[in-house]
Amino acid sequence: MNVRIEIWSDVVCPWCYIGKRRLETALAGFPHRDEVEVVWRSFQLDPSTPREVTNERVADRLASKYGMSADEARQMQARVTALAAEEGMHWRHDESPVANTIDAHRLIHLAEQQGGTKLQGELKEALLNAYFAEARNVGDRSVLRDVAVGVGLDPARVDEVLASNEFEDAVQADIQQAAAFGATGVPFFVVDRKFGVSGAQPTELFTQVLERAWSEASAN
Repeated sequence: MNVRIEIWSDVVCPWCYIGKRRLETALAGFPHRDEVEVVWRSFQLDPSTPREVTNERVADRLASKYGMSADEARQMQARVTALAAEEGMHWRHDESPVANTIDAHRLIHLAEQQGGTKLQGELKEALLNAYFAEARNVGDRSVLRDVAVGVGLDPARVDEVLASNEFEDAVQADIQQAAAFGATGVPFFVVDRKFGVSGAQPTELFTQVLERAWSEASAN
């Protein structure tokens, strides 16, 4: 018997990374964690972001998008970075570049095809770490190739996918499913297609959901 958690998120979404850590903390204390499967689903915070690699920083984009000063945007980033530190993560988010994530999501689908949800999860973590902790551009195909091959994806298949539109339909299907669930933002967690959790909720809430899902699965 397994509990299945599907997570819609983006690799440039700070709250998605914080939510991931909080879920992992809950799972670490869950007695049946070895019977919980985590599946990563695609979502793009801003699909209109140009696919060309630029040096534009996130703070500048936030300032432009929300009509705030660059200093205000950096302060907003700093607050989120401080929350990440409480979860044991050390970010350089102030240096993170603006990046289109469609290719990253396509590789996450490739990872699941090649190595199941375990390899998929390893690539997801590596991409988030590359972006937030290392300030690398996850819209840059050379960076994507380096990260993907680094966690064990086949280099030839990575090159094939990056040179094509393979898995783009799977990415779009994930995004459409999120909309069908009524998700307007990420992270969005769906447990056994019964329970939905929106946002980077406290670890205690994830623990409660895990216990409830396990209880219901056991009763069937």
